Amino acid sequence: MDKKCFSVSMCVYGKDDPSHFNTAVESILNQTLPPKEVVLVVDGPVPKKLSAIIENFEKNPLFNVIKLPVNKGHGVARRTGLENCTNELVALMDADDISVPERFEKQISVFVSNPHLAIVGGNISEFVNNPNNIIGYRKVPQNDADIKRYMKKRCPMNQVTVMLSKSKIESAGGYLDWYCNEDYYLWVRLALKGYEFANVDEVLVNCRIGEDLYRRRGGWRYFKSEAKLQRFMLKNKIISFLDFSINIIKRLIVQVLMPNRLRGWVFQKMARESN
Repeated sequence: MDKKCFSVSMCVYGKDDPSHFNTAVESILNQTLPPKEVVLVVDGPVPKKLSAIIENFEKNPLFNVIKLPVNKGHGVARRTGLENCTNELVALMDADDISVPERFEKQISVFVSNPHLAIVGGNISEFVNNPNNIIGYRKVPQNDADIKRYMKKRCPMNQVTVMLSKSKIESAGGYLDWYCNEDYYLWVRLALKGYEFANVDEVLVNCRIGEDLYRRRGGWRYFKSEAKLQRFMLKNKIISFLDFSINIIKRLIVQVLMPNRLRGWVFQKMARESN
């Protein structure tokens, strides 16, 4: 397998900002080590302005654009993108974030050094409006043992940064629908299969955030999704009953009982490192 032959899988939705999407794609194309293909899944109808940008990229032979007639949701869109990638290594990308120029080169270097790995991610910066207006960082553990230990409490990978081994991901069942937690659910299943993880101790992607981000991380539906995942982890002995109880109580407080504005403060102060 030629480690330099890799794909990028990206999903775009009707509510995505056209200029942000264009910037995100340009950050892929301007890499020090560019991909061999970009699989772009258009999940349902999109407005004319966004459609025009998509059609422009569609003219580039590097792109394989797959248009789903109706919105299928994050899990299905991710699964569709991964299934249509022709290379073994696949990097994920969101439609409103910005990959740093050396992102793929650094991840490929890790895979070359450790070909048994299933996934390589990294840290993210979080900014509001302007990429220079960084308000925090989400840093994750680097080695396999620490990542799996961290997994017992929180999602151990920043999904927007990951590069995956397609065959290993598919052997664990691939992306499956699980409201707002398709990624965490997949990481848990990879761990159950005995696959190894790694994270680069550097920022690989600059991520846009706002009040809506924290609103999406709250409410009963989000809490029920998280609670169901915690039960799955308990059933499969990833966590103990004590871990399960602590995790559920914390999530109930933050995701259900806490107002959105306070939740945002908690995420920034307790779950992130300040700039």
